[in-house]
Amino acid sequence: MNTYVVRALWDPEAGMWVAESDDVPGLVAEAATPRELEAQLRILVPELLELNLPSAPKAITKSGTAR
Repeated sequence: MNTYVVRALWDPEAGMWVAESDDVPGLVAEAATPRELEAQLRILVPELLELNLPSAPKAITKSGTAR
């Protein structure tokens, strides 16, 4: 299974949670809550992987650490 790292950070200027990733080309997302951001990522990440990395696995699991 491949691992893709997505960083989620609070942007105080925008008042939003922002996610980005060097591993998922084209990924930039924002949402008002971490739960909303996670919901967006569950849709966006597979779509972007399919578009940009067609051989990437389709399954997504949640793993993370808060910093």
